[in-house]
Amino acid sequence: MKIKKDDTVMVIAGKDKGKKGKVLKAFPKDERVLVEGVNVQTKHQKQTRKERAEIKHQEGPIHVSNVMFFDKKSNSPVRIGYKIEGKNKTRISKKTGQPVE
Repeated sequence: MKIKKDDTVMVIAGKDKGKKGKVLKAFPKDERVLVEGVNVQTKHQKQTRKERAEIKHQEGPIHVSNVMFFDKKSNSPVRIGYKIEGKNKTRISKKTGQPVE
């Protein structure tokens, strides 16, 4: 999976298409990511002795194929590739060939 935590991504498919956000958490086993402000779901919290009942809005996971890395230098979504030099493996932008980090 080429998308990692703290990357800025743009949603390219689904109901939130066109939104940008930061990856809060990545789930490589399930090939899903949690993006800030995308796929917001409503959860009803039951009342307990310590907390009141409330309606919470939280992000749900989205499949990694529906997001694309957003390059701030070129100000557009780009595909990610890898470049191996010796023992170093770096992520590069397929559009510019420059490292992204």
